[in-house]
Amino acid sequence: MPRRITRTLACLAAATMTATAALLGGCTGGDGDGRTTLDFFQFKPEAIETFDKLIAEFEQEHPDIRVVQNHVPNADTAIRTRLVRDDIPDVMTLNANASFGELARAGVFYDFAAEPATGTVTPAILDIINALGTANAGEVNGLPFASNADGVLYNKQLFAQHGVEVPTTWDELIAAAETFKAAGVTPFYATLKESWTALPSFNALAANLPPDDFWAKRRTGDTSFAAAYGTVADRFQQLFSYAQDDKLSRGYNDGNQAFAKGEAAMYLQGSWAIPTVRTFEPTFDIGVFPLPMDSAAESRLVSGVDVAITLGRNPSKKDAALAFVTFLMRPEVVNAYAAEQSAIPPLKGTEPADDALKDLVPVFANGQVTGFADHQVPPAIPLPQICQQFLIDGDRAAFLASLDDEWDKFTRRRS
Repeated sequence: MPRRITRTLACLAAATMTATAALLGGCTGGDGDGRTTLDFFQFKPEAIETFDKLIAEFEQEHPDIRVVQNHVPNADTAIRTRLVRDDIPDVMTLNANASFGELARAGVFYDFAAEPATGTVTPAILDIINALGTANAGEVNGLPFASNADGVLYNKQLFAQHGVEVPTTWDELIAAAETFKAAGVTPFYATLKESWTALPSFNALAANLPPDDFWAKRRTGDTSFAAAYGTVADRFQQLFSYAQDDKLSRGYNDGNQAFAKGEAAMYLQGSWAIPTVRTFEPTFDIGVFPLPMDSAAESRLVSGVDVAITLGRNPSKKDAALAFVTFLMRPEVVNAYAAEQSAIPPLKGTEPADDALKDLVPVFANGQVTGFADHQVPPAIPLPQICQQFLIDGDRAAFLASLDDEWDKFTRRRS
């Protein structure tokens, strides 16, 4: 393995090498029946049954290939440990986040640039995954299989009842919040008992308000959070000032149930929450809109590649692995997965099946999307806790200083 890859993997695995051997097992080779066995590392527990069905369909079409779905608890720990030991699965699904980008930059993943499936992906979504990092300029180190939408979930019935239109600017959003507050309706439901639930609204603000070159300059030390994130902090705090009084003691499951029961007009969450909200049988239609900025033209929907498909840099079972990837990237397969998981299909000419996501179709078509801000932040930085603390104490200066301090500490450790 090249030294650059080994060094990066060693750093990523430093905190995970206590994982047990049970996390490391992968299926390789065949069973003496002439079939090629693919070890398929799949990270989403809620999608195990969905992928089982897809695997069965693929194996029917390819009787010479067996696919073994390998899902383990704590998938992030497991995949890092396997990679550092050069035990690379034949096919992987991973969340396209900061860790994915770091591994891609280290040259761990296959280059799909010349593969036909790459040309079927919506350009704006391909840009999001490529922006995380690639091994070399022009490479594509992962294929988007499912996307999500980090916006504002809203109760269409309450909006109609109170004569509120879907806001397209920040001022309209605040006016809507004031209208609901005056009518005795909680504008936003928030769930700050769990720190990560602060991130959806933080991501929407941080992906839109600072300059587009912020992350590149932050990595080189040419800017700081203190210099660029003042407005992010102000609006972040303003949003949560319209949440319910017990927001610090409510968790994610509480929020899903409360929103389903009509206890708030809006919910600061993303499309991933919709299936769970629906398990509580809401009596109203759910909609989603991008968190608006100063103007409609400036407002970009934050979307991430929830599931990326990739291979190791030099796959030993390349033909079989690419056959499986090509199957997974078929429009009918991508659409079926998206329908089951309330996801957004990332292929050209496709639309989400979920009615709650239909209003986002023109947003994707117009390319008014951008990636998650926290996907640029190394996991070692406690971003959720920093955001949670700010929303508890309101200390703007401490919030910005903490972001800079943690970033600088991480940079020093890595160098």
